[in-house]
Amino acid sequence: MGDEPLAIPIDSTARPAPRRVLCRLCGRPLTGADSRRTGLGPTCDAKLHPPGPDIRTRRHEVEQDVLPGLDPPEV
Repeated sequence: MGDEPLAIPIDSTARPAPRRVLCRLCGRPLTGADSRRTGLGPTCDAKLHPPGPDIRTRRHEVEQDVLPGLDPPEV
């Protein structure tokens, strides 16, 4: 029994192939670490979680009265 070769060599550097992970929405294979972790590819993730509106697009100028003690702006 001591002279029998092992089924898997101890010094083997071969790594098992990574488990294939598919996108939960479209079924395509995922390759990126973040995509594999969330289960969604970048395109499908953008469809489900669109970016929030840019706050600068919601700003607008408002006419205001001059604060007491300050000179009015020159026009």
